[in-house]
Parts: sequence; C-alpha cells; structure tokens
Amino acid sequence: MLIEQYRSHPKDTGSPEVQIALLSERINYLTSHLKSHAKDHASRRGLIMMVNRRRRLLDYLNRRDPDRYREIVERLSLRK
Repeated sequence: MLIEQYRSHPKDTGSPEVQIALLSERINYLTSHLKSHAKDHASRRGLIMMVNRRRRLLDYLNRRDPDRYREIVERLSLRK
C-alpha cells in the first residue's frame, strides 16, 4: 500500500510525504483519464486543485525540512 511506503512511523497517515504520495497517485490517474476524455472539464478542475495542493505541501516541506523535500521529490520522480 502507498501509505506504508512513505510513512515515517507505524501510525503515520498524515505526514506531508504520505499526503504528497497519495496526491501524486491520484494526479497520475486523472492525467491518464483526461487523455481519453478530453472534454471532462469537471475532472480537469479537480486535477488542477490537486496539483496546487501538492505544490503547497511540497513548498511547506521544503521550508520545514529541505532534506525530506529532496528525498520525496526523488522517490516520486517529480520535476524539481
């Protein structure tokens, strides 16, 4: 399961790393969905909102702990 791969302790479900990983999974799914359903604007809006939420979480993590930020970006192979 995705949460188990990114959590920092056994009961961790809400750390930035876990949230970013979950959002990335949903973003990847919606991106592939929108490739075949180009006119699904409601889902596109949801995708944009998720990308913005992930960006804010990544910015927060970069401010708080740059080492954890670099690790999660590398593990998820995000651009920055």
